[in-house]
Amino acid sequence: MRSLVVGGAVVAAVLGLGAPAQAEGALDPLVGSAAERVVLSDQVAAAKWGTDSPIEDPEREQEVLDGVAARAVELGLDPEEATRVFRDQIEASKLVQRGLHARWTAHPDEQPTERPDLGEIRPELDRLGEAILVQLRDTDELRDGPSCTGHLVSAYAHTARDLDALHQAALGRATPSICA
Repeated sequence: MRSLVVGGAVVAAVLGLGAPAQAEGALDPLVGSAAERVVLSDQVAAAKWGTDSPIEDPEREQEVLDGVAARAVELGLDPEEATRVFRDQIEASKLVQRGLHARWTAHPDEQPTERPDLGEIRPELDRLGEAILVQLRDTDELRDGPSCTGHLVSAYAHTARDLDALHQAALGRATPSICA
């Protein structure tokens, strides 16, 4: 469980929420929110560890994606684009969950000693989902432009430097559809 606390503190430290989209590092808040969601996947993994709850949950995933599409329309975003971004977020979370479950199987001494309640984690996932959607809206023009990839690489580098290899890989999985 140590990685949950350390990871959460690291992500909180690197978030630059509130920066205007035109400023240098304009994608940092968006990538920071994605990183925060990746780190929160540790708690999801711990909640599912040793239970019947599968990592793959197509029904729940579709619920999330349907909600994202509906909220995207309300925010004036392309629902297909928002859904694509969130599909990446979900895949990144599953990457972390599978990685941690494999680690805990191989190293029983690292297994979580407490099982968080998924019902208590979901509001935080919802908060991050809303933040990501708003940040997508606020960076729409930049993300459609030719400089998006450079901004994305820079934001990834700023955010990922303090994450471990598993969470860096997951953040890389969470972000490819940010640029149009």
